[in-house]
Amino acid sequence: RDFAPNMITGFARLNGEVIGIIANNPMYIAGAIDYNASDKLARFARICDSFNIPLLQFQDTPAVMIGTQQERMGIIRHGSKMLYAYSEATVPIITVIVRKSYAGAQLCMANKPMGADYVVAWPSAEIGSVGPATAASVIFAKEISAAENPEEAKQRKEKEYTELFINPYRAAERGYIDEIIEPQDTRRVVIHSLEKLKNKKLERPWRKHANMQM
Repeated sequence: RDFAPNMITGFARLNGEVIGIIANNPMYIAGAIDYNASDKLARFARICDSFNIPLLQFQDTPAVMIGTQQERMGIIRHGSKMLYAYSEATVPIITVIVRKSYAGAQLCMANKPMGADYVVAWPSAEIGSVGPATAASVIFAKEISAAENPEEAKQRKEKEYTELFINPYRAAERGYIDEIIEPQDTRRVVIHSLEKLKNKKLERPWRKHANMQM
């Protein structure tokens, strides 16, 4: 648990069945995913898939970390292991978006395009390709710079962008989320989803083995 504490992995039981849980920890580096967290997630996901244990994700991450140190340590190489692990998995995959779900971190924590079978979100979920501060500063750059009070205009545009786009309802409209649920219903919804997915089977073309990132 002391290795990459920004990523939580562990086993649990739901309705008497064993599941593997993967969750971001916003109490450590805001839950951002670094190269060590990438390895931790990928390894755990592979273990669960090897022993036919369903995977449950709790998303609350602003991004995959960037920066000189991360690049030197190979964040792209390590990060791609997460995508590989999920794309190869054949077990039921359920994702709960608790709060932040931005950029490439969405893929790394198993969203619909990465093969998640069922994705739900709490009303508090924030979903987008980038954070509202970055998006507003780019989209409304001209309006902000031309305003009498640029800082006030920036804050206003950030709020406007958040209300219009950074919410689970807009993502649900586009099919990225199957259901928006209240937090107290999470356990019931997950158990029901696991019941529906317990006989999940994936037909894959035959091959000797995949080409895993090393």
